[in-house]
Amino acid sequence: MSEPLSPQMQPYAVEVEQGKAYFWCACGRSKNQPFCDGSHKGTEFQPKKFVAEKTGKVHLCGCKKTGNAPFCDGSHKK
Repeated sequence: MSEPLSPQMQPYAVEVEQGKAYFWCACGRSKNQPFCDGSHKGTEFQPKKFVAEKTGKVHLCGCKKTGNAPFCDGSHKK
């Protein structure tokens, strides 16, 4: 499996709405980071769907190396 691109080496702080589904970009190619815009087509990567558990700010991985996708786990500091 190839490595995803790392658009930034820090998390994206984004507001989400409880119960709403989101698709996190796993390939790093999206122009709509941290969300998928379909740029993964033709690669082995697929976006990660998640449903917000509550309304508020979440920190989504920007380096694409998290072990807790789509959320930042500090992998960008390693």
